[in-house]
Amino acid sequence: MIKLKILSVLTIFFIAFSANAKLEINARTAILQDFLSGEILYEKEPDKSIYPASMTKIMTAIIAFDLLKSGELNWDDKFIVSEKAWRLSTSGYSSMFIMVGDEVSVEDLLKGIIIASGNDACVALAEGIAGTEDEFAVMMTSKAKEIGMVNTNFANASGINNPNNVSTVKDIMLMSNYLIKEFPEEYKYFSEKEFTWDRTGGDPITQGNRNPLLYKSLGADGIKTGYLAVEKYSLASSVYRNGRRLIAVGSGFNTKSDRSKESAKLLTWGLTNFDLIEIAKINLPIDNIEVWLGKKNTVGAYVKTDIYKTIPKARKKYLKVSIIYKGPIAAPIKKDDILGKLKVTYKDELIDEYDLFAFEDVKKLNVFSRLMKSINFLIWGDV
Repeated sequence: MIKLKILSVLTIFFIAFSANAKLEINARTAILQDFLSGEILYEKEPDKSIYPASMTKIMTAIIAFDLLKSGELNWDDKFIVSEKAWRLSTSGYSSMFIMVGDEVSVEDLLKGIIIASGNDACVALAEGIAGTEDEFAVMMTSKAKEIGMVNTNFANASGINNPNNVSTVKDIMLMSNYLIKEFPEEYKYFSEKEFTWDRTGGDPITQGNRNPLLYKSLGADGIKTGYLAVEKYSLASSVYRNGRRLIAVGSGFNTKSDRSKESAKLLTWGLTNFDLIEIAKINLPIDNIEVWLGKKNTVGAYVKTDIYKTIPKARKKYLKVSIIYKGPIAAPIKKDDILGKLKVTYKDELIDEYDLFAFEDVKKLNVFSRLMKSINFLIWGDV
């Protein structure tokens, strides 16, 4: 027969809501995402083309992190600084202040990029990895397509002054999400507030992280600022508080002050107006399902993905998370056999459904035990 279990502990509903309700952000384009659920909480022209400026450097770091993860690059590998890279440190752009001929480690270059926003460090790293910055930009765009950044093209490693270096706040959000999910240890560099470079031909130079939210009590731990005269101010930011992470990206802020204030407003709005609900964790049993004629009477059921929902705080009463299966399930059962469905509904509307898998093997009873259990069932109705 069809069995239905309502997981009453989870009777809280993610309700469809207007992502822009009761909030206006003074930026040309902006987006806010709840990291674990993937829900978009706010958006304002998220697919509008932008010049990503120094937010480009997130991808520059990702390319290096990928190579470090695969073993093709080492943290202590050193690259020789070219004249092209050095010239960026003399042109008024944000710089690490490396010199021609310096041999700089990958780790120091990444710190110079992430913390000090050094355009010179971007070129040095790009040339060290790919031979030329143009070839490195090809790698960046290829990675962007892999991540799903369909409206992005990278033309250089730094994001400065190239009309072909384009993206959207939605794509920058996808890139930021990928960075945090795939490289949680390396991501910690983005929260560091200063970097000291023991430069050639001068005293060590210490520079602070340009992300203004790191200096507020928001729980911000990244990600990257940007500025171009044609784009004005931009910021990809993230906060982590009480086990919950939000990612915000905005571009076209009129001033530095607006960038800081409006980004903080967006993140605070997301934290205070919504709750994150954990429904299931990957590879952990969420309930037991009845077994017929097995050596165990039940088998654990699990899903192969984390399931979270983000909900408006004022609307917490219409969700039903139910387990539906034809049961009891006849033994034998093999681990990862599909047992049924986990369904998330709002009133009579299906929101999501997921396959439920057997958490372990359950062997069939021997002939005698099966006979006795069948007799008991006929007499008493016991499973």
